[in-house]
Amino acid sequence: MAGSAAAGFSLAIALIAAIGAQNAFVLRQGLRREHVLPVVAVCAASDALLIALGIAGMGGATAEHPTALTAVRWLGAAFLLGYAVLAARRALRPGALSPADRPPATLGATLLACLAFTYLNPHVYLDTVLLLGGVARQHPHHWVFGAGAALASVVWFTVLGAAAHRLAPVLARPGAWRVIDGTVAVVMVAVAATLLFD
Repeated sequence: MAGSAAAGFSLAIALIAAIGAQNAFVLRQGLRREHVLPVVAVCAASDALLIALGIAGMGGATAEHPTALTAVRWLGAAFLLGYAVLAARRALRPGALSPADRPPATLGATLLACLAFTYLNPHVYLDTVLLLGGVARQHPHHWVFGAGAALASVVWFTVLGAAAHRLAPVLARPGAWRVIDGTVAVVMVAVAATLLFD
């Protein structure tokens, strides 16, 4: 059981750590120290919900169609390798992240923006529902895998939101993003390899 939880945690961290619209939004809120706790809670709860839906939905698909698991494995590996290529390209041409100068937003407007960044992003369905759900079915304790993945989301968004303002000088440097994106690329390739060759 611990192995399934650790596998879920590590795969989820690899997927979540890819800097995208949602992470950039959390970072921006953290840098501004504005509604950080509610934003982190919405992101983590959304991931937990989507992970659970993915595990439940993929369970029926794999039971009725044994080839579905193989398809998910290959599609998941291709998706991860695509992410790795994008992260490697960003590492070669890094940018910087700084919060835009604007007046403070209301809590309601901030949460609506957070929900939009979460649920209107097609990658969240590919990553969280399809990929994590499909990979979870390969583990004997797939709900434990899902719990590990959900815990990774809680840890990631909490650290991201809480530490962002302390990291502001670092995140303003392109070299920091080179390291972040380079690490993401390596982890994505490693996870894709486990899908293809396990």
